[in-house]
Amino acid sequence: MIKRILRILGLAILLVLLYVVIVLVHGTLTDYQPEAVIQIESDQNGSPEPQIADSLLSFMIWNLGYGGLGAESNFFYDKGGMFFSGGRMVRSSESLVTKNVDGILTTIQENPADFYLLQEVDFNSKRSYGINEYEQVMSQLDNYQATFAPNYKAPRVPLPIFEPWKAYGRVLSGLASYSRFSPTDSKRLQLPGSFPWPTRVFQLDRCAEVQRYPTSSGKELIVVNVHNSAYDSGGALKKQQMDFLRELLLEAYEAGNYVIVGGDWNQCPPFFKFDSFVKENPLGYTQINIDPAFLPDDWKWVYDPTIPTNRKAGDIYKPGETFETLIDFFLISPNVQALSVRGIPLKFAFSDHQPVFMEVLLKDFSNQ
Repeated sequence: MIKRILRILGLAILLVLLYVVIVLVHGTLTDYQPEAVIQIESDQNGSPEPQIADSLLSFMIWNLGYGGLGAESNFFYDKGGMFFSGGRMVRSSESLVTKNVDGILTTIQENPADFYLLQEVDFNSKRSYGINEYEQVMSQLDNYQATFAPNYKAPRVPLPIFEPWKAYGRVLSGLASYSRFSPTDSKRLQLPGSFPWPTRVFQLDRCAEVQRYPTSSGKELIVVNVHNSAYDSGGALKKQQMDFLRELLLEAYEAGNYVIVGGDWNQCPPFFKFDSFVKENPLGYTQINIDPAFLPDDWKWVYDPTIPTNRKAGDIYKPGETFETLIDFFLISPNVQALSVRGIPLKFAFSDHQPVFMEVLLKDFSNQ
């Protein structure tokens, strides 16, 4: 009897190991391996302006949480659930996703801007029930240009590994940028660094979306949509990515251009107290700050210090209890002046992030 039990147990262990090997081999063979630089095609809804003719511009940034991380949702991976879900959501229900997407579209309509820089926008994913959020947003914006840069592309994400009936499934998601103006160039730039194998197989391929816009002053406006690494507790990946961005931004500015960056940095601005919005931090959450010496002092970080932009999604949102911080903001070059900035408080109803709206003035702007 003991031998029979041991044989059955051994067979079970062998099957589990075989399953894990198949998962890792399949994930490795289908892992998205983008080139360092990819030219992005633009889509249009109507007729965007051919160039920027006004020095006053408005921007909105927002990580949409792919429509699956509204206030009613928790997320298994935020508790380190690579192997088990721990009773947390792998995917929100279809009704919640629909509610979130509808709320996102309404919020965008209620906050008209010249530029929208969005992150975690699903194009065709199981977690958002195949909704093409990129096209849904574009349909709300008449006479806008749009681009999409994928940073999460997998035929099947098998997490949590030991609950295959709940598998995350197919994902196609990324950065989406919309503007009232037509760019002369749009590129996806792969950010350096990656997690060790096999973790990197199931993680996002972080990138920046860089677009060049002509202005009537003769200069160009360089707009960068960013989404830096998460789950990078030591900050090693973020440092590589920030070093890459520093060179990119300084080169663009020193060529005589205006430069505006916005998105989800997954880190706080320099000197910002990461736990400003909470009285207690029982789970020990932390967030690193961007190095104050990242760029010269005449570059400015622009954010609303009174409104949190991110909440931890390990549990459903509970005002006053859920950990909140600020990791979504703008960076502007010395020849751009911030006129106003405001966080848009939504009580995290539609995403685990909240949008930020900014108005700027392009300095020394004169029509040629």
